[in-house]
Amino acid sequence: MFGYMNEEALRRTLSSGEVWFYSRSRQELWHKGETSGNRLIMRELWKDCDSDTILVKAKPLGPVCHTGNKTCFFQRLTKQD
Repeated sequence: MFGYMNEEALRRTLSSGEVWFYSRSRQELWHKGETSGNRLIMRELWKDCDSDTILVKAKPLGPVCHTGNKTCFFQRLTKQD
């Protein structure tokens, strides 16, 4: 999946070992799986070369996508799309 973090979401992820995000539309923190139970357990965090992107490697506890799919990336794009 793809999500945004602010400093507080990153701090909570590091301290709890579970992944937190920041919702830009709701302007609030959200704990992945808080309502569904489908949490992400942090395994590793990596930052890119200019420190503006973080890659979270995590163990999913259930489907990651809110649609129930294993991943959010399940729709292939073709030239017709």
